[in-house]
Amino acid sequence: MLIPDRLVSRMEQCGETQSSLARKVGISPQMVGKLARGDAAGTTQLHKIALHLRTTIPYLTGEVDDPEEGAYIPPSSDEIAEQMGLMKVEEVDLAIGMGATYLDEPSVQSIERWIPTDWVRNFTDSPASFLTIAKPVGDSMYPTINDRDIVLIDRSKRVIDRQDAIWALVYGGLGTIKRVRAMPDGTIKLMSDNPQVREETAVDGEVFLIGRVAGVFRRT
Repeated sequence: MLIPDRLVSRMEQCGETQSSLARKVGISPQMVGKLARGDAAGTTQLHKIALHLRTTIPYLTGEVDDPEEGAYIPPSSDEIAEQMGLMKVEEVDLAIGMGATYLDEPSVQSIERWIPTDWVRNFTDSPASFLTIAKPVGDSMYPTINDRDIVLIDRSKRVIDRQDAIWALVYGGLGTIKRVRAMPDGTIKLMSDNPQVREETAVDGEVFLIGRVAGVFRRT
């Protein structure tokens, strides 16, 4: 006979609601509710319930007290990704313009992407938490970066430590990607690889560095 308190406890620990568990197991939410209240002694799908709650039938029925004794614990998405040679990097839906695109932080949307670790490690050894991918718009960095290419931004780099490197930055309230050169007089030259776009000179405090562009994934 199923012990309701154990079922409810495992649901809470696994972040499952009656509806979400019912959907995964293939029974009605009402049936899960009956099991949780003790109005039903069991179900033919009890093995599926135990699987999704990362425990065993003997634990749910009170035969053993360890919820993980003999249980199959499926690997987490992070563990699976590591086995497949992938790492999780945030993609920012932010028009970091290679031209004139307003950077409005409250409107920034992001999603998580799994990308090959080996590809990332060609460009940077920084932890994934410091990495962002984005799709810049515009043609001021052509031919190095084309419109909507994917760029890998290393946000652990916030100080100009390499002359003429490419940076994602904010200048004049605009998000942009430029090649940056620190000058002896303290000014910063913001240069475009497109010869038709003139360079600009910024003084101290006018430029906020988001991160250095560590790599570019070109569209074909």
